[in-house]
Amino acid sequence: MLQDVTEAAQHDRAVAAMANELRQLVDTANAPIFGIDVYGNVNEWNDKTAEITGFTKEEAFNKPLVTTFIVASLRQSVQEVLDNALKGKETSNYELEFRTKTNEVRYLLVNATTRRDAENNIVGVVGVAQDVTEAAKHDRAVAAMANELRQLIDTANAPIFGIDVDGDVNEWNEKTAEITGFTKEEAFDKPLISTFIVPSLRRSVQEVLDNALRGKGTSNYELEFRTKSNEIRYLLVNATTRRDAENNIVGVVGVAQDVTEAAQHDRAVAAMARELRQLVDTANAPIFGIDVDGNVNEWNDKTAEITGFTKEEAFNKPLVSTFIVPSLRQSVQEVLDNALKGMGTSNYELEFRTKSNEIRYLLVNATTRRDAENNIVGVVGVAQDVTEA
Repeated sequence: MLQDVTEAAQHDRAVAAMANELRQLVDTANAPIFGIDVYGNVNEWNDKTAEITGFTKEEAFNKPLVTTFIVASLRQSVQEVLDNALKGKETSNYELEFRTKTNEVRYLLVNATTRRDAENNIVGVVGVAQDVTEAAKHDRAVAAMANELRQLIDTANAPIFGIDVDGDVNEWNEKTAEITGFTKEEAFDKPLISTFIVPSLRRSVQEVLDNALRGKGTSNYELEFRTKSNEIRYLLVNATTRRDAENNIVGVVGVAQDVTEAAQHDRAVAAMARELRQLVDTANAPIFGIDVDGNVNEWNDKTAEITGFTKEEAFNKPLVSTFIVPSLRQSVQEVLDNALKGMGTSNYELEFRTKSNEIRYLLVNATTRRDAENNIVGVVGVAQDVTEA
């Protein structure tokens, strides 16, 4: 799927996808997501891509991506990237230039990932991108798709690593390999603490992992990795309990930011389907939701931190009359009513009244929430805190 360590303008790890709302979150993600079939024709085109290019999904679908949307000077190289992905050879951090409907150019930094069907046949390519046109402000969120979770974890711009119940490494993505200098093969099955953590932090890191192995996750814990070249990399980590299908604890996963070079660190979000609930609760972006009656039924830790109201205090309270300033209640109610009719709203600014009677300004994507039968059951809001924007 957002922010915290370097303040609101560059919120940390933007959107965490919810399993039953994956389609909606892909469509409304703050990151451009687009894809092609094996013939190079567009078959994925989310709202952000439409916003950036000016072409609607209907206008883009079934059009050849390269000749229609890529500037002429880059068509050959982009075609090579897509051809490689259609052969199973993916490309990370490839910069391409999209030609918009108004004939402007948007610069996108793209991970091109092979798309496969249930039988593992290659059926196309999906691109998850960052709009780097306005580099100082661009949002680098990554939206994960369930069927491409493994590929997206491996190629994510955030370090992702994990251990089993014995403390041995069993997850080590490409970014972690890049940062540490140790390949996945070199890291796997090694004890994380004694192999990669500096001696002065081993005890405290062990405590964090032990807590996660008891079901108690830790957010924004700073640790120091020792690299293969004996340098130190500083990572800000969310340590989350990993569970199997029977809810047994099987390990810990860490989703991190490299804050060694804070001005240029990567803030991508990696969402993991089986840890979705834990990652939503510990996300650095405010996530809240209502049922069809307008009462709160989602309230993550960041929302609690920003508003001062705990999840217990917020749950089952009417969102609008309890937390929204009076002057905006009517307009916020209209946004929620629209979402309850299946019409989401992006980048809507609202004002939350906190427990201490202060105002927090949130920029919100309001997305319809549906059950397994596609019935509308509420609204979920994924927000940025822009109070100090």
